[in-house]
Amino acid sequence: MIKIVCGEKGRGKTKHMLELANKQVSKSNGSVIFIDKSEDKIYDLNNEIRLIDITQYPIKNQVGFIGFISGLLAGNHDIDCIFIDSLLNTSTTDNIDSILRRLNELSKDVEFVVSISLSKEHIPDSYKDKIIVSL
Repeated sequence: MIKIVCGEKGRGKTKHMLELANKQVSKSNGSVIFIDKSEDKIYDLNNEIRLIDITQYPIKNQVGFIGFISGLLAGNHDIDCIFIDSLLNTSTTDNIDSILRRLNELSKDVEFVVSISLSKEHIPDSYKDKIIVSL
C-alpha cells in the first residue's frame, strides 16, 4: 500500500511525515524505515526508527533507487513501513507516475508513505485516492 503526503515546497510535509513515522513505530510489529537526503532528522525520530541518508549510496536514477529499496526488503523481511521524504528528489526522478507504479509493485508486504512536492492537482489520477495529507 502507498500513502501520499503532498503539497508545494515549504508547506510542512516533512513535519507530517515525522509525526506519522513516530506514530507508526508504536503500533508496528516490525521495522520502520525513514529515507531522507540527510541525517538532520535523527533527533526528531523515535530511536526505534532506522533513518537512512540516501546520499550515502551511489544512486543515480530511478532504477538504482528501486534496486536499493528492493535490497532493503530482501535483506530484512521484518520491514512493515518505509517512509520516503521528498520522493522525487530522493529517488532522483521526475516521473511521478513511474516511481509510484514501481513502489506499488513492491508494496505487497510493506507500506510506503511518501511525501511529494506537488499539489494534489499534479498527482496522477490513479493515485489521488492514496493521498492522506494534502497541504
